[in-house]
Amino acid sequence: MTIDKTKVVYQIYPKSYKDTSGNGVGDLKGIIEKLPYLKELGIDMVWLNPFYPSPQRDNGYDISDYTAVNPLFGSMADFEEMVACGKELGIDFMLDMVLNHCSTEHEWFQKALAGDQYYQDFFILRDEPTDWLSKFGGNAWAPFGDTGKYYLHLFDQTQADLNWRNPHVREELFKVVNFWKDKGVKGFRFDVINLIGKDEILQDCPVNDGKPAYTDRPITHDYLKMMNRASFGGEAGFMTVGEMSATTIENCILYTAPDREELSMAFNFHHLKVDYKDGQKWTVMPFDFEALKDLFHTWGEGMSQGNGWNALFWNNHDQPRALNRFIDVKNFRNEGATMLAAAIHLSRGTPYIYMGEEIGMLDPDYDSMADYVDVESLNAYQELLAKGKSPAEAFEIIRAKSRDNSRTPMQWDASANAGFSSGTPWLKAGKSYPEINVEAEKQGQIFPFYQDLIRLRKRYPIIAEGDYRAAYKDSDKVYAFERHLGEEKLLVLNNFFAEDVDLELPQAYQGGEVLISNYDTQPLTDRITLKPYQTLAIIV
Repeated sequence: MTIDKTKVVYQIYPKSYKDTSGNGVGDLKGIIEKLPYLKELGIDMVWLNPFYPSPQRDNGYDISDYTAVNPLFGSMADFEEMVACGKELGIDFMLDMVLNHCSTEHEWFQKALAGDQYYQDFFILRDEPTDWLSKFGGNAWAPFGDTGKYYLHLFDQTQADLNWRNPHVREELFKVVNFWKDKGVKGFRFDVINLIGKDEILQDCPVNDGKPAYTDRPITHDYLKMMNRASFGGEAGFMTVGEMSATTIENCILYTAPDREELSMAFNFHHLKVDYKDGQKWTVMPFDFEALKDLFHTWGEGMSQGNGWNALFWNNHDQPRALNRFIDVKNFRNEGATMLAAAIHLSRGTPYIYMGEEIGMLDPDYDSMADYVDVESLNAYQELLAKGKSPAEAFEIIRAKSRDNSRTPMQWDASANAGFSSGTPWLKAGKSYPEINVEAEKQGQIFPFYQDLIRLRKRYPIIAEGDYRAAYKDSDKVYAFERHLGEEKLLVLNNFFAEDVDLELPQAYQGGEVLISNYDTQPLTDRITLKPYQTLAIIV
């Protein structure tokens, strides 16, 4: 199952992309309207976060109907039009599949609650709960009606985990996948897919909140092979990516090596925890460059040597903007944004761009907790207060780490609400939109740089196909790597700091060609100086 490694994916959070109805919520018609913009950027595929019917307890990841469109976003006719318009422009669609759990409002759960034993076996019910904790805090088990039993929910209490050990569950979920594939979809992103293989006998697991009892279990690989065979596996060029929670290189090689026939690629999140103090998200600290560099090298080399394939990204709907995390944005937003882009687009794996990243969008810089709507952030604020933080301290942590940072409306122009909606947006626009918006940035430095990176991946096989080798491993300022393909070599240097860095350039690259840089190029002599947040790629 081979994929086209020259492709670049663009992620859209539909709720925040473009509202055409004036109700303050982005919609499918808004995506259709902006497809020519995405064509201009040069991307090949759009990944959409869930737009299915949902009570919206977890922003649509609590699905109550897998094969319909939530009227909030439009109709099935809108969806079909979007796919057709995309096809005309050479843009395919990747849908989010949330198959680990469904909403407790889903027909299956409601029938189970009503006493239907066939559907009760769709869920993980036990007389005695284990000591596992939910990823959203609190116990991972909740009472199953008044039956005396408990159902497992690794996430919100309204997201009941599905029992993949039941063949009827697998059959129903594979039907869902095929329903959308038959609608012309060319890719799937599988939400927390490495959690579907729970142990048959569920036991207490005090280690790491119970995660070892349900994460990356061997049976998960069997399930993915089954799904591959039953749905997308026979379609050439189909692209699948697994979101892997707390995973390992060894497992991601197994998930993604082509001969395994499971998935095309895997997301992991380790590199976005390097600013977690003592491993805790709701903290504030400068990012740990050594940890970041080591993770990129370890995963880059490990996946390269094992013939696995990474999905590469800095931003998504669950993360604060990378620019605010890794860059001195007051002084070097353009340089930092382009350096971060090159650091993954020139690496080995499929790059993902999150909406607004290509124009250097920033966290919204909200003034108070009243501006936030994300349930995780609101809960975390109360927990921080309960632990003794002052309101000001707790607010600073939420400002730094909230998921709402990336969910603010896409900044199209300098008009009211960033050109996102004629109504009141569901989430307030970020303060930066009068200066940072698509209209302004098309003439800026960041958007054209992304266009160049996408073109280079298509033009130079070494970027798409080459292996990955760590370089300058001892540098405390520069993240660098080499790509090799046949006799050709590419060196990518990325300065992660707001200061000049002097480097010795290996002789092999001194006569090379600068493929791309975010500064005016300099002679390639035995010693070179990287400017603040400079990226420099040399091919020989």
